[in-house]
Amino acid sequence: MKNFWKELKKPFFVLAPMADVTDASFRRIIAKYSRHGEEGGGPDVFWTEFVAADGLMSRGVEALKYDLMYTEGERPIVAQLFGSNPEKMEGAARLCAELGFDGIDINMGCPDKSIEKQGAGACMIKHPEVAREIIRAAKRGAPNLPISVKTRIGYNTNEIDTWIPQLLAEDIAALTIHARTRKEMSKVPARWEHVKEVVEIRNKLGKDTLILGNGDVLDIADAKKKVAETGCDGVMLGRAIFGNPWLFDQNKGEVSTEEKLRVLVEHTQLYEELLGQIKSFSIMKKHYKAYVNGFPEAKELREKLMLCENAAEVESIVEAFLTK
Repeated sequence: MKNFWKELKKPFFVLAPMADVTDASFRRIIAKYSRHGEEGGGPDVFWTEFVAADGLMSRGVEALKYDLMYTEGERPIVAQLFGSNPEKMEGAARLCAELGFDGIDINMGCPDKSIEKQGAGACMIKHPEVAREIIRAAKRGAPNLPISVKTRIGYNTNEIDTWIPQLLAEDIAALTIHARTRKEMSKVPARWEHVKEVVEIRNKLGKDTLILGNGDVLDIADAKKKVAETGCDGVMLGRAIFGNPWLFDQNKGEVSTEEKLRVLVEHTQLYEELLGQIKSFSIMKKHYKAYVNGFPEAKELREKLMLCENAAEVESIVEAFLTK
């Protein structure tokens, strides 16, 4: 088995999978402007948005494959799956291996009720025996790929002492810990002392699993601080990427307003080109609030952009703003 995780220089900094955010278009923009693969650039690992294993084994597979689009410039790239049916997880993992992914990650932390109704996401925390079978199924489907897991510290309360050893017992390649419970969602500050506890459990059990921390990371400097405090191997950054595809470029200085707005246009055009036929244009608009703030007349510009219905309108409005 080729395990890219073992080749990463520590500490490493990776991009969180976020539904309707880190899609194929945004990942390409991030790879370009964070100088992925270059010295001081990143992310060190990309994730796809999470995809239903059940869906990949259904007649809806062709539409879902859009969520699994990637370019060679995003490697190493991990396909994130969710599901509670071992047979379908095995088949979905096999498909991801055929599509050329570098690894597979299983989401065992998503608090979305529709995901939990399927017995997946954070619901796995309540059913560790099922979680372990799902990991084994992914390994059967993709025996040559490293399998990792992303989860939380517990469901209603901190369950690290019981939940984490169950996952580590399956010898997964990497484990990302979102430092909150499912009940807490993202309503309370992430408690990184629990990431340190997970590292200690891993060490006590003598496992090789890499531990990544996740939750409320502001930037790479903050990520490095959290590595020093917890001893984790890497950090996953999520919400900080909004409006900031330069996030992982450790050599980047301040970004000008014009640069931000031109990348906003480029991002919008790429979204429309790659996903415009199958996804709503309104999904793209969640990025505008982040791109367009902190400069004079940002509010007025943002209001105009929120009324746009295609990339051409966005480009026209941004050009008019920049040339007035």
